[in-house]
Amino acid sequence: MLGDDVHRLFMQLTGLGKAVNLKKLMQAPFTLYEGMVERIRREAEHARAGKRALIRLKMNSLVEPNIIADLYQASCAGVKIELIVRGVCCLRPGVKGVSDNIHVRSVMGRFLEHTRVFYFLNGGQDELYCSSADWMPRNFFRRVESCFPVEDRQLKRRIIRETFTTYLRDNSQAWVLRPTKKYKRLKPSAKAKRRAAQEILLEMFS
Repeated sequence: MLGDDVHRLFMQLTGLGKAVNLKKLMQAPFTLYEGMVERIRREAEHARAGKRALIRLKMNSLVEPNIIADLYQASCAGVKIELIVRGVCCLRPGVKGVSDNIHVRSVMGRFLEHTRVFYFLNGGQDELYCSSADWMPRNFFRRVESCFPVEDRQLKRRIIRETFTTYLRDNSQAWVLRPTKKYKRLKPSAKAKRRAAQEILLEMFS
């Protein structure tokens, strides 16, 4: 089914026909924006119903104003939102009554990364997507972009671990965005440095 969607997408790109209906893929400029908004609002509904609600997003840029407004509303509803935005981020986290439940960090590593990964807890029926699109007006509305679900449980766990767990634990190359719109670089404590050195030694001699 996913392969059929990819085939249809490339047929659309090389032909002159109208937008095609895809079963699993979301694509810009047709269904990606609405699909992301729907999932953000669904997470907010779970929070209002007293369920645990979580959104984790990794991308290079977060600019689109309407989807930022939806993230603010989800935060106000009680959704925990963890964002890893490498570059431009127009959202202000930690503003009382607006974005109390939103945390934003930028991790600046050795390499220019382009991974875009979107995670929604969805009441325990979690959904994970990988995409070519940053959350910017040009990506949502003026480009052809794709977004596909990761359904294999083992692959999903690996992507969550490598994309979110590791990056959210980083304390040496991470910059945390404050409500003042300024970034503060995290620095490992002496205890954390010792623990990291011990873990490296264990890996070397185990």
